[in-house]
Amino acid sequence: MALKKRGKTWHCHFVVNGQRFRQSLGTTDWREAQNKEKQLIAEASEGKLTANSTALARLPFGQAADEYVSARKLELATASQAKEKQLFVQLRAFFKQEPLKAITVKRITDYRTWRAEQGVGPATLNAELGILRRVLKRAKLWARVADDIKPLREPSTIGRALTEEDKQRLLKTAVMRPEWETAYLAAILCLNTTARGCELKALQWSDVDLFARTLTIRTSKTAAGERVVPLTDVAASALARLRRRAESFGPVEPSHYIFAAFVPKFTFSGKKVIGYNVTAFDPTTHVKSWRSAWRTLTKKAGLPGFRFHDLRHCAITQLAEGGTSDSTIMAIAGHVSRRMLERYSHVRMEAKRNAMEALATSTKTAGYDTNHDTNSTAASTRPV
Repeated sequence: MALKKRGKTWHCHFVVNGQRFRQSLGTTDWREAQNKEKQLIAEASEGKLTANSTALARLPFGQAADEYVSARKLELATASQAKEKQLFVQLRAFFKQEPLKAITVKRITDYRTWRAEQGVGPATLNAELGILRRVLKRAKLWARVADDIKPLREPSTIGRALTEEDKQRLLKTAVMRPEWETAYLAAILCLNTTARGCELKALQWSDVDLFARTLTIRTSKTAAGERVVPLTDVAASALARLRRRAESFGPVEPSHYIFAAFVPKFTFSGKKVIGYNVTAFDPTTHVKSWRSAWRTLTKKAGLPGFRFHDLRHCAITQLAEGGTSDSTIMAIAGHVSRRMLERYSHVRMEAKRNAMEALATSTKTAGYDTNHDTNSTAASTRPV
């Protein structure tokens, strides 16, 4: 075991169970360096520090991120891998080739400030710092900063449930332009099945049983999301329309995706789309996104900022307002817990008020009248 000074910074060199460890202690104070060395030796003795983690700590951030992404391939679904890669984009731009061991509390705070100045909200910042935390944990470096980096408080908003008038306006707007067809049909299915966008994209024709009138969701955000949902007439009609569209490009196989990838070609008059047709169609790959169509559609409908996922909130809220039991809603929507149910089924106050008025009406019917009770109470308490 040895402490050596390189420049102004102390480094340690020790061997535990035949493994050699060399690491910067990140301090110029000798007493602090001694304490840190003892802590590292204790971690190495307990198996919490490995030669691999010390090697990872020396890597530039970009290379460490690459190794992390590669290691996660067997642990994550394809959609989750894509999401994690996206979360790394701004982290890579900020930390560039900084070694992981050089990332301090101040650097993380600077990153948070930099992103906040770009108008990024706390939820996105927490997600980005979450993946940075996982990388630092793999390098056994997170403990150094954990006490000083806490998640930001996120707003308590849980989605937006449209009024019936807004929902009808959205759907009527969606049928106005052919380039919005995919987004429109996805919206119809979401409103009639509670399916998430990622669940809709993963659907294959083998998941549809029009005889039993069911839709099987096999790929979801969680294991609880895998479920069988009964099809309404509206949902079955939307699927029939998607089937006709698929058949217009050739034979349809059970393994083909319902929302298959396609290449559109637009004809413009100035900035306005006046023509639209599909130049290529690949049923073996699902569509990547309908985000652009959704943004222009919601803006045209007077609902800017309304997310596609909010349609799921609408569907679940409507089920809750209609008196559907919690267990049935959870079975349809694929929730894992009652807490998650409460998060989504934010029943409007008006619906709650109507329910309470119904209770009051039934009580009056049973012979209890509030006016009579109030009057009789007043009479009985009069002074003699």
